[in-house]
Amino acid sequence: MRTHPVPLGFVFRSRATKEEKAQAAAQAPVTDSKQTRDPQAPKGRPTPKRSEARTQRRSVANTPTTRKEAAKRNRDERRAQMEKQRQALAGGDERYLPVRDKGPVRKYARDFVDSRFAIAEWFLPMAVVILVLSMVQVPALQNVALLLWLFVIVLIVVDSVVTGIRLKKQLNTRFPDETKRGAVAYALMRTLQMRRLRLPKPQVKRGERP
Repeated sequence: MRTHPVPLGFVFRSRATKEEKAQAAAQAPVTDSKQTRDPQAPKGRPTPKRSEARTQRRSVANTPTTRKEAAKRNRDERRAQMEKQRQALAGGDERYLPVRDKGPVRKYARDFVDSRFAIAEWFLPMAVVILVLSMVQVPALQNVALLLWLFVIVLIVVDSVVTGIRLKKQLNTRFPDETKRGAVAYALMRTLQMRRLRLPKPQVKRGERP
């Protein structure tokens, strides 16, 4: 049988390649995976500050683990927020006031109303008196109650219109670049409440300019 001779170049090249791989493996540095890291060597990430680490531990510790704990925490947070709003309504602290009462425009509107006498703030007491008079079975008193009721309504409307016009003029002068939408209606609704029952509590005296 005739055999195909193997080229000598192929044999010598294969042997040379194996020797080169062996030498490269011998020269490669040996690393031990169990070797401990030098404490002075960089870790690849910055070391967190003590305050940041404490904050992270506290946030992890305070994270609710169950739905019941999460609901309880939400109730406690709402209760704390409502208590802050109650104190703010009593003391006028702008930080915790409801959104409806926040802002310099709303504060000036409140002070503008609180510094003046408004007929509308006596609406409820006068309405009770008129209702009692109308229930008396005396035609003369019932007629007086009806006339008194119409007179009070007219006075309240006129006083509210005058107050709204003056307040709008002052707001345009003092806050030309601020949003004043709803401020006049907000102030007129406040006039319907008696001064001692208004929230936030009045911060100016009657006759004092805001």
